[in-house]
Amino acid sequence: MIKTNMPLRMVKDKASQGLVFLFSVLLAIPLMVILFYVVKNGLGVMSWTFLTHLPKPVGESGGGISNAIVGTLILVGLASLVSIPMGIFTGIYLSEYGNTKTAKYVRLCVEVLQGIPSIVIGIVAYVWVVVTLGHFSAISGGVALGMMMLPVITLSTEETIKLIPKTLKEASLALGVPYYRTMLSVILPTGLNGILTGALLGISRVAGETAPLLFTAFGSPFMNANITKPIQSLPLLIFNYSTSPYEEWQKLGWGASFLLISMIFCLSLITKGVTRKR
Repeated sequence: MIKTNMPLRMVKDKASQGLVFLFSVLLAIPLMVILFYVVKNGLGVMSWTFLTHLPKPVGESGGGISNAIVGTLILVGLASLVSIPMGIFTGIYLSEYGNTKTAKYVRLCVEVLQGIPSIVIGIVAYVWVVVTLGHFSAISGGVALGMMMLPVITLSTEETIKLIPKTLKEASLALGVPYYRTMLSVILPTGLNGILTGALLGISRVAGETAPLLFTAFGSPFMNANITKPIQSLPLLIFNYSTSPYEEWQKLGWGASFLLISMIFCLSLITKGVTRKR
């Protein structure tokens, strides 16, 4: 009986391996197609002028996207300033008091926030910040992106701290170290790699978001480092240039797409490196 079933079992095993390989290849095809078109149309636009100059008016050739690069860095920096400290401390609270009723409600809110569409978050940031200030600004864009980053950082921090042996905290408290010093000097440094991974994942997620910035940062054709004024970003520039009827702008949009994907790819590699080290 065993000898009779062995060939059939081997056939099933080979068939299942083949299906796994087939679906893996099919999953990779859309990504390869996207990368092919972006690299094909965007790589030729890349130059020092493209990275360091401002956009040219309609009808003039050349120009660059330096204002969008600076604006993206400012927006991501503001979002990180808002979300990383709040996410880390919320994650600590959920890991330490996760069984309490309040913590369960907080975790539910974080999980729901993670699933809210980005355009809805943009509308909320518009009502909260843009309407209050009376104008579009980088601050409102940073708040919108920060709300999107917050759940990723919070949940990754919570899971990281849960993996740390409780004996470390107990040993520190037994030596007379205050609770806050134990968390800041023992627990957080031990889980630094996991927390950093969550922060990088959050940055990777919001770096390419467009919808919230349409309602908040709005965009600007000028170089602007004033966070109280409208500011340009790579996603906004790609959206505006790719939908324009001007061929020169469309080329700049492809170049900006290539640059944005390269930035996200580098962040992903850094995240993988940090995770592997952990």
